[in-house]
Amino acid sequence: MPPVTLHTDRHQKIRALFDEYIKLYASRDDRLTTLFSEDFSGYTGGGTVLVTDRDEWIKITRQDFSEIPGRIQIEMRDLSLQDLSEQVVAVTAFFNIHLPQPEHILSREIARLVLIFRLEDAAWKIVHSGISIPYHLVQDGEVYPVNQLQARNQVLEALVEERTRELNEREAFYRLLTEDTLDVLWRADSNLFITYISPSDERLRGFKANEVVGRHVLELFNEEGAAIVTEAWQKRQQAEQEGKDLGFISFEVPHICKDGSIIWGEVFSKAVRDEHGKLIGFHGITREITKRKQMQDQIRQLAFYDTLTGLPNRRLLSDRLHQALAASTRSGHHGALMFVDLDNFKPLNDQHGHFVGDLLLMEAANRLKSCVREMDTVARFGGDEFVVMLGELATDHAESITHARAVAEKIRMKISDVYQLNITEAGDADHVVEHHCSASIGVFVFLGHAVSPDDILKCADVAMYQAKAAGRNTIRFYEPCDPT
Repeated sequence: MPPVTLHTDRHQKIRALFDEYIKLYASRDDRLTTLFSEDFSGYTGGGTVLVTDRDEWIKITRQDFSEIPGRIQIEMRDLSLQDLSEQVVAVTAFFNIHLPQPEHILSREIARLVLIFRLEDAAWKIVHSGISIPYHLVQDGEVYPVNQLQARNQVLEALVEERTRELNEREAFYRLLTEDTLDVLWRADSNLFITYISPSDERLRGFKANEVVGRHVLELFNEEGAAIVTEAWQKRQQAEQEGKDLGFISFEVPHICKDGSIIWGEVFSKAVRDEHGKLIGFHGITREITKRKQMQDQIRQLAFYDTLTGLPNRRLLSDRLHQALAASTRSGHHGALMFVDLDNFKPLNDQHGHFVGDLLLMEAANRLKSCVREMDTVARFGGDEFVVMLGELATDHAESITHARAVAEKIRMKISDVYQLNITEAGDADHVVEHHCSASIGVFVFLGHAVSPDDILKCADVAMYQAKAAGRNTIRFYEPCDPT
């Protein structure tokens, strides 16, 4: 097995940015709000709603400070630093939060924080923040809904309708408006052949109007884009057959440029009807959103996947567990969830530092993935804890346990193989750290919605601690205690 290599450029700079954030946050210092970029976005608590308004995030931060005004203590468990580009760096941290209250709220739970910093005018600013606390502590109302995107779309739709009405009335004004706007205005007939496209399309994609007019709209897109447009067209046809007027519809779709490159556009489309109400064509606006789309994809990756190992994180695991329970209910097949905790991990970190520990975690993640099917899920739960979820086992409980035991034993053996960790640091020669590690594995076999997702995780966690108590490097299945 080849050794794992990790580069550590700009480690001190990235760590300094993170330390400044933690210092200001822990001391409840309002100067923290000055670090937020004007182009900020973030996820709060355990929610999945993306906040894209900087002022709204400042409001959330100050509410956080007002609810817990005293200094809090951050007990760091694990830290991952990433150098994404010259202008963008990311930090993922796992830690315990100790609040200045007699109750031990959060102190025994591991929180996860993702920060993305971007260099803006010689100053590093935070462009994304996402914090995830254990699912069973997240209460309703802790995620602040954001209506900005919906409101912006409504304004844009109203603008499209206003423009179109004026363009139909005054052709001269139509030409003036379409030549000046940065968005692409277009018209198509009822068979989706382009009848007009504004000069902005040439600036955007490189095609002159005479190269586009008369062609079918599907020729503007790649295979993925054509599928998206076809689906929207079919929904429109179905609505027409049912006598429904959908008004404006919007969708995001990749477009082909003349040089072969791909850009993303947000399309707003509305049907055009004659005086009798018959559909005679379509008109709309296309706005380029390539940079926004790339940022959204990057944010989603950081929000739902562990930056170090690339595995699903706790938020995505929760969603897949709900899906697995629904599938189990429909099919009658059992599933299994395993807590896998690495033994002898802390001494490696203490002796060689977090960089070497990160190498071990990445290698352990690869070994875990090699032990399961593509349909199964391997997630990083936090620190040196992983979760493996098996779906579509047998309908028989005993047979399902046998299958899960075989997979767990395969994992136990794979994790216990010796690790050869190749360390590369700037200015130093490469060297290899050899480490022996094992795993304590707790397993819970479930069927349908007989138990909740929270209980499944808790039962597997209990079984994992039973495995540790039994001497580690072993497997334990959760068995309910006898009430007598």
